Amino acid sequence: MSELVTTQLQNGLTCSLPSDSPLAKLLKSQRTWVGPDAKARLGILRAAKSVAIVGASPNPARSSYFVGTYLLQSTDFRVYFVNPNADEILGQKAYPDLASLPEVPDIVDVFRKASDIPSVIDDVLASGAKTVWVQLGIWNEEAARYGEQNGLTVVMDRCIKVEHARFNGGLNLFGFDTGQITSRKALR
Repeated sequence: MSELVTTQLQNGLTCSLPSDSPLAKLLKSQRTWVGPDAKARLGILRAAKSVAIVGASPNPARSSYFVGTYLLQSTDFRVYFVNPNADEILGQKAYPDLASLPEVPDIVDVFRKASDIPSVIDDVLASGAKTVWVQLGIWNEEAARYGEQNGLTVVMDRCIKVEHARFNGGLNLFGFDTGQITSRKALR
C-alpha cells in the first residue's frame, strides 16, 4: 500500500491521497504555490511609491517597455529601469543592477526568464526590497517559495500594468483605457 501525501490545491484547501495515484502525480506536476490574492495585490500597489523594472528593455516592441510606459504615464510611482546593457530607457537613466538604484524600491517587477528568477530573488533580498513581482507568463515555483521563506512578498505570473489598471478602472476588453465613452460600435 502506498503512503499518503498531503497536497495543497490552488484554492488553498488540502487533501490526502496515495502518493502513487495518477491524481497525485498530476497535482505534483501542476502549480501548487499560491501568491497574494487580489485584495493583497491591491494593498501592495496602494502602498508602493517606487518600482524597479528588472529586465527592462529600450525596445518598444518588448512588454517591459510597454509596462514602463504605462507606469510612467499612469501612476505616481518612481520608476527605475534595470538593464546592464542600456544607458537610458524611456528618457530615464537605466541602472546596471538593483544595488545601483538611488533608493530601495518598494516593488521589483521582473521581466526575466523563469530560470533567472532564483538569482533575481537573491538580488532582491540583497537590495532590501520587500516585494518581487514576476511578470505574466513567468513561473518558477521553487523561487517563489524561496523568496517567501526569506521574507519577501512574491507575486508571480501577473502583469503589474494589468493589475494596476484593473484596480483603477483603466482596463477594458482590449486592456487599454481609451478615455472615451461612446455608444458607437468600434470600426473593424
